[in-house]
Amino acid sequence: MTIKNVTIVGLGALGILYAGSLADRMPKENLRIVADRNRIKGYREKGIIRNGRAMDLHYVHTEDPCEPADLILITVKYEGLEKALKVIRNHVGPDTIILSLLNGIRSESDIAAVYGWDKVLYCVAQGMDAVKEGNALTFTRRGLLCIGDVEQGPASEKLTAVLDFFEKMEIPYMADPDMKKRMWGKFMLNVGVNQTVAVYKGDYGTVQQPGEARDIMIAAMREVLLLAAAEGVNLGEEDIEYWLSVIAPLNPAGKPSMRQDTEAKRKTEVELFSGTVLELSKKHGIPAPVNEMLNIRIRAMEDGYLQK
Repeated sequence: MTIKNVTIVGLGALGILYAGSLADRMPKENLRIVADRNRIKGYREKGIIRNGRAMDLHYVHTEDPCEPADLILITVKYEGLEKALKVIRNHVGPDTIILSLLNGIRSESDIAAVYGWDKVLYCVAQGMDAVKEGNALTFTRRGLLCIGDVEQGPASEKLTAVLDFFEKMEIPYMADPDMKKRMWGKFMLNVGVNQTVAVYKGDYGTVQQPGEARDIMIAAMREVLLLAAAEGVNLGEEDIEYWLSVIAPLNPAGKPSMRQDTEAKRKTEVELFSGTVLELSKKHGIPAPVNEMLNIRIRAMEDGYLQK
């Protein structure tokens, strides 16, 4: 199996980051950005800028007939996933592989509910410091994609095809045989860093140095540890140390996605982070007071600007 045609839905930070990496190394017509007409019109009028360079991308309307994609990258926010799954329908064929670069631990099951688990590989994006303002993306570290099969065991043909493709495209990657643990670990980090930096109105530097904000971040992460154990996922203190090491080298002036959302007065992914934690807290009878506090604070921030 060889990957030739790639479809991307969503030109947020990760969409632009990886569209740029692929556009530099594959024929323009083989990389398709799929969207509705209004969104395509906006992309063309405003342009898409990646580290100061305008991108020349191939846009495809969701209703246009096309050859199925070998690989689909879904790079929307979670609230846009349901629409994205409709947008890509003409791009999904019998052998299509779908990677979700979304935050959280829910998106793969949502994709599988529509297109089947046979189409899905697990994926976690980590270590990037991309910041998107308007139509422009800037970054100093593009991080890597950790990918793996849904079931543990020998690498599937589809996983091998994606690994070979990433090697050819010079996209940093890592294959992980225990992707469920990695996804929970990244979720744990997001619960801590995204929400804490948003509440403290800071940047990565706010939680990279000792202090109250870093303590809150770690406390929120420890609440996820307890819930992970209740869900049968083996996370420990060493995993907290690992994920703290992932954000340690990031640009201190950079900002995680939730902080970018609150600055831009957009709806955040708070329900994907502490919202999920509180659901699991209720399910297992395990208190999560730090995440409850963060949830209340962030929802209040949203209410303050979304209702105006």
